[in-house]
Amino acid sequence: MTPDLAGAASAAAVMHVSTLLEQDPATVIAELVLAEAYKRLGLGLEVHKYPGERSLVSANDGLMDGELYRKVGMERDYPNLIIVPVPLQMYEIVIFTRDTSFIVNGWESLRPFTIGFVRGIKIVEASTVGMRTEAVPTMQQALQKMAMGRTDVVVGNRASGLAAARALKMDDIRVLAPPLAAFPVYHYVHRKHEALVPRLTAALQQMQKEKVMERIQRQVLGELLSAPGS
Repeated sequence: MTPDLAGAASAAAVMHVSTLLEQDPATVIAELVLAEAYKRLGLGLEVHKYPGERSLVSANDGLMDGELYRKVGMERDYPNLIIVPVPLQMYEIVIFTRDTSFIVNGWESLRPFTIGFVRGIKIVEASTVGMRTEAVPTMQQALQKMAMGRTDVVVGNRASGLAAARALKMDDIRVLAPPLAAFPVYHYVHRKHEALVPRLTAALQQMQKEKVMERIQRQVLGELLSAPGS
């Protein structure tokens, strides 16, 4: 181990990383995958949850050691974050509805409606600029607002929405097709831990070969297979 790498590891026996407030399947998958990867490096992992923008700001400012997972390109707006270039999972953005039905043809097809979503999901914020939106801290709150008639649809991660619908016993939630977006998500570390990136990358690549990541996803998502709208 190089002196720089040894210093980074010893200074961070536990890596403290931030993510959005909600406890959802995508977060659980990312946390389990990264806990195993860091364990292989002799490091622990502790996840801290923040509402909206605070998660990324805390990671970028160095208050946290990194961001649990985000899509590619976050370093453009948060230059202190360094991507670990191994995808943790695919992230699918879909439309959830109860009574509203329409042909999904990209983000513009949402314009006539009031849209609920979880604050801090950058792709949703950017893609609905100028539309009527209601941002809330959690997916459960977004679905509850829709049930009360405050919004027409909810836009968010498929697995997260299905898990929230199941927890709320909202059996009438439907998922409209096709998805609005699907993309891989990645772990980011603060640049003070740049020396860890090659070894963390190697650990995640080895986990891919061993199908550890695939097993974790099956384990977490298995309970959702019979959820409403799945």
